[in-house]
Amino acid sequence: MKTTVLLKDRVRKLRKQAGLSQQQLGEVLGLTHKSISMLESGDRSTTIEKLVVLAEYFHVSTDYLLGITDDPAWRGGPLE
Repeated sequence: MKTTVLLKDRVRKLRKQAGLSQQQLGEVLGLTHKSISMLESGDRSTTIEKLVVLAEYFHVSTDYLLGITDDPAWRGGPLE
């Protein structure tokens, strides 16, 4: 599915841009590094709750993560 392909690629790209290891991102999400590895390889999906945490952490829209738009602009509340 196209959404899975975009999600895995965008999570990997954002994680690398932030200079995070899979272990570090896993700690943010409450997942293991193996779960992050599986997410980035497309072997695992994620929950809505984890998707929202990813969007908030990286300050991008969930629509961007899901491939609905190519515009990553954060439209949530003020950045903290």
